[in-house]
Amino acid sequence: MHFDPDAAARPGSGIFGLPHLFDDAEIVLLPVPFDATTSYGNGTARGPEAIFAASSQVDLFHRRFGKIYEHGIHMLRPDERIARLSAEAREIAVPIIEKGGAEPGDEQDVARVNMASEEMNVFVYKQAASLLSAGKKIGLIGGDHSTPFGMIKALAEMHKDIGILQLDAHMDLRDAFEGFQWSHASIMHNVLSRIPGVSRLVQVGIRDFGLGEVECARAHGSRCAAFYDEAMFEERAAGTPFDGLCQRIVDALPEKVHVSFDIDGLCPAYCPHTGTPVPGGLSFNEATYLLWKLKQSGRRVVGFDLVEVCPSPSAAEPEWDANVGARMLYTMCGLL
Repeated sequence: MHFDPDAAARPGSGIFGLPHLFDDAEIVLLPVPFDATTSYGNGTARGPEAIFAASSQVDLFHRRFGKIYEHGIHMLRPDERIARLSAEAREIAVPIIEKGGAEPGDEQDVARVNMASEEMNVFVYKQAASLLSAGKKIGLIGGDHSTPFGMIKALAEMHKDIGILQLDAHMDLRDAFEGFQWSHASIMHNVLSRIPGVSRLVQVGIRDFGLGEVECARAHGSRCAAFYDEAMFEERAAGTPFDGLCQRIVDALPEKVHVSFDIDGLCPAYCPHTGTPVPGGLSFNEATYLLWKLKQSGRRVVGFDLVEVCPSPSAAEPEWDANVGARMLYTMCGLL
């Protein structure tokens, strides 16, 4: 059947209005509707569904990456079991989060939330490993930032030595934040402490963090490098070109790279409903330029995740967050 990339998306078509089935696709996207431990705003479990809906409005020719769609992109259906698991765990976690974290007597409830998160991790790991074994290039759509742990583990086991380029407002180096071992705020702590195949973590856009996280990064020495948002602004204000900063970021990465993109790495104007928006951050063009510099460097992007996209809670409000997320997702597919 003839596919016209410039035509409107057909009803019932796949992600970005594409016709690709699983077997036709070089790139497979894994949605993970899970956000049990979000500690401020919530709703990112609805991110994959909202991004899918918004993706039909994305034009398919990319000025930098060209005809990305020709490689074939297919998004799996969200797993209803994971969505139910998230809702059940979220209900248990909310009272603990609202009082500022776990206290004596909360051990059983904390254990239940941790078990739900571990079940999600196993699901993601098995899905990612299966897709990699089938020869697919993979991207994950969250959900909160805890969701890609299993995927990063599968990638590190396959490639032995990978780096992570993390675009984020937060370091996510907290140890069991609010008592939850697999908190969204602990993803990179868990990656560094549990996945030895990750040799380097390069963080960009960081502007909200605790002293303990800074000390955690220092304890990992050269394995962890942070490009703080404020410091990047200061360099640019003094005349350093953004291109030069991007080159330093890319140079800090090894040959194989996983890109972990928390949407709150962008200025909150692009993601007003994300769970923990922070003033400052990258513009959309700055983020996509950095990704382009990564591609130009010759490094191999082995996978990516796009997390913390939270759709508007009001049906009457234009869907801006998912609109931005869908366009960032298409750009990231170009990386693969």
